[in-house]
Amino acid sequence: MKTLAIQTLQKYFGYQDFRPAQLDIVLAVLSGKDCVALLPTGGGKSICFQVPALAQEGLCLVVSPLVALMKDQVDNLKARGVLAAAVYSGMRKREIDTILDNCVYGNYKFLYVSPERLKTEIFIERFKRMNVTLIAVDEAHCISQWGYDFRPPYLEISNIRAHHPQVPCLALTASATKQVKQDIIDKLELKAPEVYVRSFSRKNLSYAVRLVENKVTKAVEILNRIPGSAIIYTRNRKGTKDIAQELIRLGHSATFYHAGLDSSIREQRQQEWKKNHIRIMVATNAFGMGIDKPDVRVVIHLDLPENLENYYQEAGRAGRDELKAYGVLLTNEQDLDTLRKRAEIAYPPIDFLKRVYQSLANNYRIAVGSSLFTSYDFDLTHFCAIYSLDILLTYNALKVLQEEGFLELNESFFAPSSIHFLVDQSKLYEFQISNAKLDPLIKVLLRAFGGELFVEYIKIQENKLAKQLQMSEADLIKQLELLDQFNVLAYNKKKETPQVTFLTHRYDAGKLPLDTKRIAERRKLAETQAKAMIGYVKNHTNCRASQISAYFGELSDHHCGICDVCIEKRKAEDDQIEKLKNKVIQTLRAGNEFSILTLEKLGLKSEAQTVEVLRQLEDEGKIVSEPNGNYKLGK
Repeated sequence: MKTLAIQTLQKYFGYQDFRPAQLDIVLAVLSGKDCVALLPTGGGKSICFQVPALAQEGLCLVVSPLVALMKDQVDNLKARGVLAAAVYSGMRKREIDTILDNCVYGNYKFLYVSPERLKTEIFIERFKRMNVTLIAVDEAHCISQWGYDFRPPYLEISNIRAHHPQVPCLALTASATKQVKQDIIDKLELKAPEVYVRSFSRKNLSYAVRLVENKVTKAVEILNRIPGSAIIYTRNRKGTKDIAQELIRLGHSATFYHAGLDSSIREQRQQEWKKNHIRIMVATNAFGMGIDKPDVRVVIHLDLPENLENYYQEAGRAGRDELKAYGVLLTNEQDLDTLRKRAEIAYPPIDFLKRVYQSLANNYRIAVGSSLFTSYDFDLTHFCAIYSLDILLTYNALKVLQEEGFLELNESFFAPSSIHFLVDQSKLYEFQISNAKLDPLIKVLLRAFGGELFVEYIKIQENKLAKQLQMSEADLIKQLELLDQFNVLAYNKKKETPQVTFLTHRYDAGKLPLDTKRIAERRKLAETQAKAMIGYVKNHTNCRASQISAYFGELSDHHCGICDVCIEKRKAEDDQIEKLKNKVIQTLRAGNEFSILTLEKLGLKSEAQTVEVLRQLEDEGKIVSEPNGNYKLGK
């Protein structure tokens, strides 16, 4: 099996060997065992399920809450010649139908689904008929209410396992406390799972906290000192632009990124940064998830993340090539107060949650009992202005309603236009004969995309097709819409505005079945996590890497030696050693007798540090030991 695993890795991904822990996980999965894999950010989690799936017959179901990551992995697999598809909120029913049929009858290897899809009848009925070889659960911490990103739909995973009881399940996450790890095992009903935990400590990553008032000035100082690719994280969208412009003014190569930008601009800037055409990316935390860039040398935070889980993931985007890198947190007392207050309002009152839900129903004119899995364009600022709602509280309320499984809020949604023929070739030919005006378009589509159009949805760019047909883009879109109306072609126009999706039939807001006990517990957890984040900032005694490892339940006496705390301790120790050396030399110069036995007269203890000082002085030839045990000055 080991040979098969390595051959598969080399064939599809071009790597000569696995990273630490990857091979053990792959072999366990190939042996049919349930597994939990806790690999740090950049540890190569996707390889752990992609390799065993490609090495066997059948399909791998991948459950993931991150739409952008799903799309990225599907595109990457297709580029390697592997059949893969994804189903997520915002897709039309007939497109989902086609994809699921392909996974039942086609030779598909990977199906990525958002957890909300697992309990739908359309998914379950097809899933029963799929030749499933592995179920991979990415971001598995989402199954635990003690995790930092709880998603109730993850609890459906154990239900779907019943349809393929012999199929192994692999749960993957980059960050989980002991309690969350046990929750993953229990809630997924893993059977005698193999558990693989790579150390949370990153030997090459130097963590530092700096208490400063002018963060941008300090960030510039750091960027001047540390060459190479960089990320600067800030919470405020406007702040990303302002800081990038200031960096450019100072002569740095920089750009900015946030979920509110047009998708094509986001993609362009991401690519420029990945290719090192741009050195510094100033971004909100919407940036970075799933981006494989190994040579980031420094990640600077200008605002405090809500918890250590987020900080560990975001700072961990530095130094994935295992060369020296830095994670620097710039903060001040005001930030600590802000974090405390944000934690207090992270879970708004129950009445406010119901008010936001009712306002959404009013905004989209949704009747009670309707809109299951229906997605709507959503502008938070506009919505709050119409219904006189506080923006931050409303945003938090939407996140809670998402945790409760009623809604999904996708802030950086982008789905390119796609097409798929709904009729077979003979029916299409008949249509072409009777609709001569649309014949040129159909011929161009068939030349460009061939038979695949009859099998799956194909992404298109209207402007390019319009040029080929020598018509305006507007006219091309009208023709595609006409084909859609005739039910000859399914045409999904691109979407790039934030989306809110109703995951259940719309409830009467007054009877919304909120789990008030769970919400109260999550409120308490948010406050506890904020305290842990503040504790990390204020703790200048313990090694930063050890603090992070301890938070995740990995206790060790090992100190990294490269964080700000370790460096300050080493400086203090060096200063102490220098003082001891001077004291010994001055004593001998004064003509005083000096030996190990007379240490206490000088106020020194016979401890390891003092003995080490004497050894160093002797090695340097500054002192010489005599047969009677006394020391004298060297020549």
